[in-house]
Amino acid sequence: MENQEQPQEKELSQPALVRLLGKRIGGVIHRSKTKTILLFLLLVTVASIFPLPFGEIDALKSSDPVSTAFMKEHEERAKRGGKKFHKSQRWIPLNKIPKHAVDAIVVAEDGTFWSHSGFDWYELRESVARNIKEGKMARGASTITQQLVKNLYLSSSKNPLRKLREWILTWYMERTLTKSRILEIYLNVIEWGSGVYGIEAATQRYFGKSATSLTREEATKLAAIIPSPRRHGADEESSYVVRRASMILERMRARGMITIDTGAALSESLAIHIDSLALQFDSAILQPDTSPFSIDTAVAKKDSL
Repeated sequence: MENQEQPQEKELSQPALVRLLGKRIGGVIHRSKTKTILLFLLLVTVASIFPLPFGEIDALKSSDPVSTAFMKEHEERAKRGGKKFHKSQRWIPLNKIPKHAVDAIVVAEDGTFWSHSGFDWYELRESVARNIKEGKMARGASTITQQLVKNLYLSSSKNPLRKLREWILTWYMERTLTKSRILEIYLNVIEWGSGVYGIEAATQRYFGKSATSLTREEATKLAAIIPSPRRHGADEESSYVVRRASMILERMRARGMITIDTGAALSESLAIHIDSLALQFDSAILQPDTSPFSIDTAVAKKDSL
């Protein structure tokens, strides 16, 4: 009787995983934490791969996406807020977009786009180190391909499973589509303001013309607002837009994308904008207090810079 009770007692002492998977498999997992972790990662990977839209990526070779996961997410958010969703998007081929506009956006978002295979490992290491140091997500390292994958098929969620799906799809997209095709889709689907998607719609929205006639200065401003398109507009003269556009311009010049003379002239133009903003603020501060609201007005102007 004692010999019959011992196995039962041993079975009851095993974790729920043993009872769920069976004595043999569960017992092995119970005895090896490393194997448990590896099996878990394998299951997660398998579960992540099968529902992924590989076929849709294949279709992008010859057809343009009608909508994206982000567009649908923005529409649902608008509906929940009781607002109407207005979508503005006009597709434009990559060869119709001025080279300086393409260069500005690549320099701003993914400087090694043309040479990497989907991931910028240097930026990833730098991002991880900085985020650990500051204890928060202070720096991102997503390439243009990763951004496109997330935009088309995933969500803005930052959970590990979503990130794993992003990496798999990024790897597949880089091996399925050309760099030019990836960039063309990216430039036509990313958000450039509430309901504004793609560089053609953005240029129409901010400058009242087609992207085919974008100037270099306008292009740098469009590139400047990509990280926060709902907080800033490319047609505004805020310190954020002017400063970031100037930084993009300097990067372009450092990479030989523009001549020194042209770059210097544009940098000077952007510097004038900054000086003008500073003068406006100084003028507001130095004006005599002719009304009880003059100080508030000066502060408001400072906050808008």
